[in-house]
Amino acid sequence: MLRVASVVVCAWAQQGGVHVEEYHPKMPLWNCDSSGCSKKMKSVVLDANWRWLHNGEYTNCYKDGDFDTTLCPDPVACAENCHLEGNSEKQYKSTYGIKEIDDGIQLNFVTKDKYGSNFGSRIYMLDGPDKYEMFKLKNREFTMSADMFFMPCGLNGAVYFVEMDADGGQARAAAAGGSNQAGAKFGTGYCDAQCPHDMKFMEGKANVLGWNASHNPPVGKWGACCAEMDIWEANSKATAYTPHPCSLTGPYTCEGIECGDNSKEQRYDGVCDKDGCDFNSYRLGDEEYYGRGKSFAVNSRKKMTIVTQFITEGNRDDGDLIDIRRFYVQDGKVIPNSNISIAGVTGDSVTDKVCKDMKTAFGDIDDFTHHGGLKAMGEALDRGVVLVMSLWDDAEANMLWLDSNYPPNKDPSTPGVNRGTCLTTTGKPAYLREKYPTARVKYSKIKVGTLGSTFGQTDDDEDEDDGIWADNRRLEEIHV
Repeated sequence: MLRVASVVVCAWAQQGGVHVEEYHPKMPLWNCDSSGCSKKMKSVVLDANWRWLHNGEYTNCYKDGDFDTTLCPDPVACAENCHLEGNSEKQYKSTYGIKEIDDGIQLNFVTKDKYGSNFGSRIYMLDGPDKYEMFKLKNREFTMSADMFFMPCGLNGAVYFVEMDADGGQARAAAAGGSNQAGAKFGTGYCDAQCPHDMKFMEGKANVLGWNASHNPPVGKWGACCAEMDIWEANSKATAYTPHPCSLTGPYTCEGIECGDNSKEQRYDGVCDKDGCDFNSYRLGDEEYYGRGKSFAVNSRKKMTIVTQFITEGNRDDGDLIDIRRFYVQDGKVIPNSNISIAGVTGDSVTDKVCKDMKTAFGDIDDFTHHGGLKAMGEALDRGVVLVMSLWDDAEANMLWLDSNYPPNKDPSTPGVNRGTCLTTTGKPAYLREKYPTARVKYSKIKVGTLGSTFGQTDDDEDEDDGIWADNRRLEEIHV
C-alpha cells in the first residue's frame, strides 16, 4: 500500500493530555466457531498523530507544519515538553468525523470546526482502555461488512492489520530507557510496511530531518516499519487485498537505506515489501467483478460482507500460511473471488506461486518473495496484529496504484499498469477535498473465527443509503 501515514511514537516522556478526558467510540467484535458467534463490545481509538500536541497548558507544540522553537529547541526537549490531548465523544464526531453506528463505525472524509479542517482519520480497535486488541489469524477467517457507496475515485477506505505493540510501545520505550505515558489509550505506536517517516516523535526525540527545517510537513529521519496485511483497500470503483511481509519481527525503527525510501530510489533495499502481492480483480483481468452497479459481480452501490481466509498447511494453527482466500456475501448470496485471466497466471487467491507468476507477468520486482512471502506474513499474523481502520487520500501517488493507471508514465496497455477505470486526474487531494467533502465509509459486523464460521447465506443487510449522493451529485455523473 502506498500510504502517507502519520503517527506519534515517543520513547522519552510522551504524555497524555490533561484538558479533555479521552473517549473511545464503541464498536463490537464477534468471535466465532462451529457452535456460533459471541458478541463483545470493544472500542476504537484515534491515532496519536491527529491529536492536539501542546505544552501541558494551551500552547501548541506543533503548528502550521512545524514544531514550536521555544518548546522544541532540540529533539529531546521537545519530547519532554509536549503532551498528546484526549478527545471527547463530541470531538470524535465533530472534529474528526468518527461516528458510532449500529454494529460498527463511520468515518467521514472532511470535517470542519472552529479550529480548522480535518481530512480523513485512522483508528485502532482496543481491548480495554489502554491496550490494543490483538488478532492471531493463521487458520482463521476475518469477516467485515462495508458500505462504499459514498467513496469516489482517489479515496481509500482501508481495513488492515499491522504488527504494532499491544501497549502502544510503552514497554519498548521503557526498555530504551525512556517513558511513553500515553500508550494505546492515545493511539501511539503505529507502524506499517511503508516504513512511514512522518511521525512527530520517535525514540525520545522529535523525528525531523534537519531540525526546524521548513519541510511542510517535516521529513522524519526515522521510519516505523512492520508487517502489514491489507484486508480491504477500496473505493466504489476498485479494491485490492494485499500481504506485505517484512524481514523483521515486530515494530522496527529504520534509518537510512533500510527504510527503503522512494525519494532515494531505495524502495527495494528496505526491510519491508512495500509493493506487496496485491489481488486487484481489475488488474488481474476481470473488469466486471467489482464496481458501481448491478452489472458487476460485487455491486459497490450496496452494502457487502467481505470474508478473508488465512489457510495454513495441513489446516493447522501451527502450519505455515499457504493461501489467502476471498469471498463476498451480498443479497443473501456467497460470491466467489474472481479468477485471474492474464497470460501466465492462474488462480483466484493469493499464493506464493500466484505472486511469483504475477510479478513475472507484470515485469515487477519480486520483493514479496525476497521478504519471505506468505510464510513470513503468516508468522507476523501468528505473533499478533492490530486492526486498523482508516479513510485517506494520497498526496504521494493520488491513489492511482489502486484505481487507475500506475505508474502514470507507462502505457496503460502494458500488463499490470491499468488497475481500474478512474481517471489519472481524479485522485489529487485538493480536488477530492473540494468536490467530495461528504465522502464517507462505514465498517461494521467485524467477526473473527474458525474457517467457515463467520458468514452464511443471509449475513448482509439491505443497503440503507443506495441511490442518493449526499451533496446531490451522482458519482457516475462526475466521472469518479
